[in-house]
Amino acid sequence: MTSLRIGHGYDVHRLVEGRKLILGGVDIPWEKGLLGHSDADVLVHAVMDALTGAARLGDIGKLFPDTDPAYAGISSLKLLAEVGRLLGEKGFAVVNIDATLLAQAPKVGPYKQQMAENIAAALGISPEQVNVKATTEEGLGFTGDGSGMAAHAVVLLEITR
Repeated sequence: MTSLRIGHGYDVHRLVEGRKLILGGVDIPWEKGLLGHSDADVLVHAVMDALTGAARLGDIGKLFPDTDPAYAGISSLKLLAEVGRLLGEKGFAVVNIDATLLAQAPKVGPYKQQMAENIAAALGISPEQVNVKATTEEGLGFTGDGSGMAAHAVVLLEITR
């Protein structure tokens, strides 16, 4: 049996007025924010689902149900830190994370390094182990017309025991 596990995560949230736009734990000035029970950080949610998938822990809906008031408005970085704790408890270490944000606007280039640093800090790993990318979808689909954002993440875990 190999000591490596790959996980893929995907998440999507609708853009609405009256909410902050939090991506990778960064509060980005924008006219709309993402709708969700927590802070709706679509990028961190995709990373969490990739991590939980690789470790066979289910998904974030199972771990942090949107029916639980304890998670209302919570920072997704706090939830990510809890996922990191669970991974350590189960004997997994993060090798690397590659995450992609799909959004027509706003441009997030200036924030990508801080996003990677925030994700790494929540997991207790080096920022060198986290890559954050962003792309538009050329005006196509719900991300292209600005009604929502999506994110994909791929992770590699190593079994440490």
